[in-house]
Amino acid sequence: MALAELHLHLEGTVDRETLLLLDPDLTRAEVDRMWAYTDFTGFLDCFKFVAQRLRGPDDYALITRRMIGNLVKQGVTYAEVTLAAGVILWRGFEFDAVWRAIREAQREAQRDGSIEIWWNLDAIRQFGPDHVMEVAQLAARYVDDGAISFGIGGDERRGPARGLAAAYQFAKDAGLRLTAHAGETDGPDSIVGALEIGAERIGHGIRAADDPELMRRLRDEQIPLEVCITSNVRTGAVPTLAQHPVRTLFEAGVLITLNTDDPGLFDTDLANEYRVAREVFGFTEDELRQVKANAMRFRFRK
Repeated sequence: MALAELHLHLEGTVDRETLLLLDPDLTRAEVDRMWAYTDFTGFLDCFKFVAQRLRGPDDYALITRRMIGNLVKQGVTYAEVTLAAGVILWRGFEFDAVWRAIREAQREAQRDGSIEIWWNLDAIRQFGPDHVMEVAQLAARYVDDGAISFGIGGDERRGPARGLAAAYQFAKDAGLRLTAHAGETDGPDSIVGALEIGAERIGHGIRAADDPELMRRLRDEQIPLEVCITSNVRTGAVPTLAQHPVRTLFEAGVLITLNTDDPGLFDTDLANEYRVAREVFGFTEDELRQVKANAMRFRFRK
């Protein structure tokens, strides 16, 4: 069966070895200390640490090539990859130059046609509505050049979705599909807010398990969740692996997909996420085939 990933951050594919390649002045001990985070704030600090060592288009091209190579090795045939466009703007880079470098690296790495990749351009929600609109307008420029969707990441509690409706409407009118991180570190109402502004898929969404009515809504309206088990444990979004609600969501009829989120930062890959679902949560092979089919069914590119 075809293997797809719908929640994968380009910058989060940078593992420790790649970071040392990007910045030879770093020591392994410094890198290991950054990777030793235990909560969501520490994870964001690590993500920022990585992003700050991407010095321009050439570095983005490098990590794109390495990401695609790793996906192909895993047997992934389709991926929607999130690019932190808001971070690129925050860094002061010329976005178009970065985009051209990424797209050229993508073309080089995809010459054999073994994988199809589309891009989700992501804004930093806590930077406010003006920033989010700026990223939506930026994303709209690339609708015919590999960009398939628009979304928000960052701190849910400091950047509630409901204040971002105008940017989502703009992105939709421009032809972009819509996703949003929600219900990762904040409660069910964060998911409801994302749905209110038009999100078609929910990144993470695990806190829906706290609200039976919301789970029924997600099931009935067939709104899929981009579940990232290892990510949620590493960031402290769930206290322990055993407490992850992936089984609760699945048994409630919620459509879930399995994803890695930031595999370089979490020391995981897609095969490991399926292994954890099987060995820790008792998913059968038939159930895992259903999860894989969900990813293909609810991808934005048909």
